[in-house]
Amino acid sequence: MNRMPKRLLWGVLPVLVIGVALVVRGAPASTAVENGGGRLERLSESLETYVEEGRLAGAVALVAHGGETSYLQAVGHRDIVAGDPMESDDIFRIASQTKAIVSVAVMMLQEAGDLLISDPLGRYLPEYMETTVAVADGAGGYEIVPANRPITIRDLLTHTAGIGYGGGPAAELWAEADIQGWYFAHRDEPIRETVRRMAALPMDAQPGERFVYGYSTDILGALVEDVSGEPLDAFLRTRIFEPLGMVDTHFYLPEEKRDRLSVVYSASADGLAPAPDPGGMVGQGAYVDGPRTSFSGGAGLLSTAHDYARFLQMMLNGGELDGARILSSKSVELMTVNHVGDKFGWELGGGFGLGFSVLADLGARGTPGSVGEYGWGGAYHSTYWVDPDEDLVVVYFTQLIPTGDVDDHAKLRTLVYQAIDEMQ
Repeated sequence: MNRMPKRLLWGVLPVLVIGVALVVRGAPASTAVENGGGRLERLSESLETYVEEGRLAGAVALVAHGGETSYLQAVGHRDIVAGDPMESDDIFRIASQTKAIVSVAVMMLQEAGDLLISDPLGRYLPEYMETTVAVADGAGGYEIVPANRPITIRDLLTHTAGIGYGGGPAAELWAEADIQGWYFAHRDEPIRETVRRMAALPMDAQPGERFVYGYSTDILGALVEDVSGEPLDAFLRTRIFEPLGMVDTHFYLPEEKRDRLSVVYSASADGLAPAPDPGGMVGQGAYVDGPRTSFSGGAGLLSTAHDYARFLQMMLNGGELDGARILSSKSVELMTVNHVGDKFGWELGGGFGLGFSVLADLGARGTPGSVGEYGWGGAYHSTYWVDPDEDLVVVYFTQLIPTGDVDDHAKLRTLVYQAIDEMQ
């Protein structure tokens, strides 16, 4: 596709600016619905309304049913200032949606006989054989105690290793080590070295004690490097991305794809404004011009809706897509059941598997879906889920942080399922 003439043409269109905030008004650009229409048009109308109201700059939504694309729509703008319309092949920072891919990489190593997820992490990363935990004392302080058992690989996959994002009781020690938050793209330090330094810091909870969301999958990325003998980017590219035809999924963007990277916006009472560049966790990030050194298994990848849908379709198919088998069906089954009992408290009716949240009780959650569906999302307001009962994959990408009061995720879910009976 030759994109430049279209983008130059749109660049002459006006953009409404209120102070430093940018608010979109008027008709958004869109990509036609594929193999859809009917009730799915309600989803298009809803997404376009968010853009017209200035609550979203732009988004791409993809719905696949029965292995075929039922709906693919781009709305709004990739870049409001440039007047550049969003297109369905634009590239997004998928942040924590990286976790599912790296979790699959770990399961591939188990299938190859290179590790067991029941193994202690310290068998491969020796600095983790003995770790410590910061226990709050109830008076604003804490005590550092030995971990009561070694962290296992399964603990990391289920986020029950007790490792947060450096904001627990001993937050000041993590801050002194310059390890806080999920953003790694600015670091001129290999992920293995950052993970090595983490091991000396006190964790937030005892292994297996509770669900603690944090650096677990970044540590798994370092584990993949250690066990495979390959950098994480190379392992994912050759073992997952190339076999699945995920041609636009990268840790750092090739220069020739720069004009396809969606701009990050921040919501405020004044509307939408471009996030700082690079700006750290709440910013554009160093995904094009940064050091290109740290491969964050927890939050580092960039992708398109099409690429990520192919990854999810592989999972829905039981580990295979278009003749490329990535995992066995039994590994997929193991990954997509609840491993944590009632420890996952982020969603009513929910549990957590090996890299995915899973739904155990539809009524407790109270929104459309199916028991057994699995998914997750990313910090830049992206989300996805797979519904095996309905043979359904949904991918929704936008770039918004902080998000403000936008309720598009709930609308997306409702409007996908109200059209389920029409999908072919």
